[in-house]
Amino acid sequence: MSLDSITQSVDKAVSGFFEPVATWLGEKVFYTVSIAGAEVPLIVTWLALAGLVFTGWFGFVQLRKFRLAVAVVRGKYDEKGSDGEVNHFQALTAAVSGTVGLGNIAGVAVAVSIGGPGATFWMIICGLLGMATKFVEVTLGVKYREVHADGSVSGGPMYYLPKGMAERFGKNGKTFGKVLAVLASFFVLFFGLFGGNLFQVNQSYAQLVSVAGGEDGALGSSAGALFFGILIAALVGVVLLGGIRSIASVTSRLVPAMAGIYIVACLVVILVNVDAVPSALGAIIEQAFNPQGVAGGVLGALIIGFKRAAFSNEAGLGSAPIAHSAVKTKHPASEGLVALLEPFIDTVIICTMTALTIVIANPDAYTKAREGGDIGGVTITSAAFETVLPWFPYVLTLAVMLFAISTVLTWGYYCMKAWTHLFGHSRTSEMTFKVLYTVFAVAGSLLTLQTLIDMADAMLFLLAVINIIGLYLLAPVVKRELNSFLDFVKRRDAGLETDEDEEPAKTTV
Repeated sequence: MSLDSITQSVDKAVSGFFEPVATWLGEKVFYTVSIAGAEVPLIVTWLALAGLVFTGWFGFVQLRKFRLAVAVVRGKYDEKGSDGEVNHFQALTAAVSGTVGLGNIAGVAVAVSIGGPGATFWMIICGLLGMATKFVEVTLGVKYREVHADGSVSGGPMYYLPKGMAERFGKNGKTFGKVLAVLASFFVLFFGLFGGNLFQVNQSYAQLVSVAGGEDGALGSSAGALFFGILIAALVGVVLLGGIRSIASVTSRLVPAMAGIYIVACLVVILVNVDAVPSALGAIIEQAFNPQGVAGGVLGALIIGFKRAAFSNEAGLGSAPIAHSAVKTKHPASEGLVALLEPFIDTVIICTMTALTIVIANPDAYTKAREGGDIGGVTITSAAFETVLPWFPYVLTLAVMLFAISTVLTWGYYCMKAWTHLFGHSRTSEMTFKVLYTVFAVAGSLLTLQTLIDMADAMLFLLAVINIIGLYLLAPVVKRELNSFLDFVKRRDAGLETDEDEEPAKTTV
């Protein structure tokens, strides 16, 4: 039996087994209600509402403290002797590598194809709101993290939900929090293995094959797929063995590089078509409130924009706090402020650059999609670049590869923390997981298992339901931590606080 027939049989068997479950989960998790002709997914509303609530609760912290967040990333308020494994910049890039990916390339194309240019406006609004949610969850992630005997750190919803609930609500809160933590760990682990690993490898392999002669090319066979999968697995395995320090060391270089390549390419297309920029910006703003050919009108464009932005930046899902928790700091809110930059980079900058490039270049594939043709995703983005840079599909392939590898690495770290929470923080437990994760990377280039990936997506957004309930209940803790850090900043700026001083007493609200 050939390798092709084996992989196809396994793919078909697994998909067939899980398809009913995936369908049922998708209907429940992504349940929609019809409002003014638009199908509104309740889970997206749940995420957007959280951003709106936390923006008001913390007085537009994402705008008022933006400059302070940048200063923290630059190391201005670092403290010697802080627990943790990585600095603020490395923690940010490690987390950004988990969100910046194919969604920024293909997801944005889908948004502007279905929702028109106006969807871009609503994506930006959702990204700005998500900054507040990210601030809250990451502050809690650092506040309730665990520092192990070997100096490594574990954090995320599986830690701040039980600890925070116990601190605020006593014994009953602790029990409830433990149940939520187990569920959170399972959801993170399941999505990471399939969505954060298998899917990323599969899509990067598909893009590579497309520019290397297609299915008839050297990499189009199952042997080529196996070679690619083993190569990616080896790279991922080596980095994972080094833990978050190794991951952060790679992503702190990889993320700026891949983002830089992509943004420069966007700017080239925009500058070549600079005369079209005013009309494109006008179309984005005008069609945000008066969309053409969009089901549900304004609400339809808003929902599409919010949906793509929420799926891209992961604000409120509880994934980012896992990476941010490893930061070296004595003040949890300092990293919360750093984290609010994440949706800004992911959605406000990179997603907007993609949308502008597509709208300005206006390739034939985009026009056909807007007229009711097939929604091409990454092919539309590639076509937009190709109008100015005929060779860009090769550069896009490199970008996709970098996006995919960094995402696989970051989700590998997320999954490992979920795994050790469920099965113990021992060397054997960690090694077992790393072997399992690398095997999944190999399978990613051989199989599709789209049904299983759809189910993983549903489980990830179930995590949002659990996580945001916890964020609401623990928001007063975040308020105290923010006040504590702002007091420290005032003292440091006034020269009254040094690295050798003890952490200041926390103020109450």
